[in-house]
Amino acid sequence: MKSQKAFDAMAAGVSSHGAELVKLGGAVFQFVISDAGPEGKFTLDLKNGSGSAKAGEDEKADVTITMKDDDMMAMFEGKLDGMQAFMGGKLKIKGNMMLAQKLQGIIQAAK
Repeated sequence: MKSQKAFDAMAAGVSSHGAELVKLGGAVFQFVISDAGPEGKFTLDLKNGSGSAKAGEDEKADVTITMKDDDMMAMFEGKLDGMQAFMGGKLKIKGNMMLAQKLQGIIQAAK
């Protein structure tokens, strides 16, 4: 799964800048990589404590972002804008859409 690189970078960002990212995010983000099978789920908790990042899912996620592996990597690398991905059907959102709009800034801050 190519996007594992993105998730590893976000996890490292939470480890080093967790408190800052919690202020930016204020939510639990669930990522589902639709073409990666069961291992394609990742949770970014920017709501509790100083944040956390882990493989797997969280039933209480505030927003769930579903996209394909290549599209997730393109968004992480800045080659695909989140709003364009959403409008083009490459990114699906379940839950609080306003929180999903914070995602691009969070990804950049976590790098």
